[in-house]
Amino acid sequence: MRQIALDTETTGIETSEGHRIIEIGCVELIDRKLTGNTFHVYLNPQREIDADAVRVHGLTNEFLNDKPLFKQVVDDFIQFVDGAELIIHNAPFDVGFLNYEMGLLKKQYPTINAMCSVLDTLVLARKMRPGQKNNLDALTKLYNLDSRDRTFHGALLDSEILADVYLHMTGGQTSLSLASGSEETSDDGLEVIKKLKSKPALKIIRATADDIAKQSAIFEG
Repeated sequence: MRQIALDTETTGIETSEGHRIIEIGCVELIDRKLTGNTFHVYLNPQREIDADAVRVHGLTNEFLNDKPLFKQVVDDFIQFVDGAELIIHNAPFDVGFLNYEMGLLKKQYPTINAMCSVLDTLVLARKMRPGQKNNLDALTKLYNLDSRDRTFHGALLDSEILADVYLHMTGGQTSLSLASGSEETSDDGLEVIKKLKSKPALKIIRATADDIAKQSAIFEG
C-alpha cells in the first residue's frame, strides 16, 4: 500500500480570488512505513502573497521570485503521487488548490481525485475526538509529537508531522525503512531489534481507520 502525506502553502485562502500554491510537500509511506522518499518544491505564484499568509508560513515574493512555475513541476508532481492514497489534513483545501492550478494550464490534466484516493485526517480526527480541537497543532500535542519548531508552517515539515500523526491515530508504528532496510525505529524514536533478513517477516493485520473510528464512536456513545 503506497500512501503520500501531502501539504501545501498558498498565497491566500480562496482560489476564487486567484490565490496560488507556493509550496508543495509530500512524504511517502509504503505499507505504513516512512520510506524517506519525498517531493518538495517552492513555486513562484506570479502574484502578491497576502500579509496574513506570510505571517503563517514566512514565505515572501522576494524568496519565490526565482522559483519554478507550477507548470514546470506538474509532471514530476503527478508522477510522484499518481495511484497513491493521499493523506491530507483538511483535504478540500489542498485538493481544491491543486485542481485549480492544473485547471489553469493549457494541457488538460486529470483531477487529483481521478488520480488518487484521498484520506482526510481532519474528518477522521473529528470522528475519533468529537467536540475537541483537531487541528494539526492539537494532534501533535496529543501524541507528543510537538518537538519540531513550527514557528512558521512549511509544507514539507507539516507533511512529515502529518505522517506521524496519521500513524499514531490509526494505531501504527512510525518507522523509517531506507534502502538498507536493516533497522527500524519505534514510536519514541528508539532503535529496536534488527530484522533477520533470512527469516520472513510476520504478517501483521492492523485495524483500519474505519474500524478505529467505529470503535471510538461505540465507547463515546
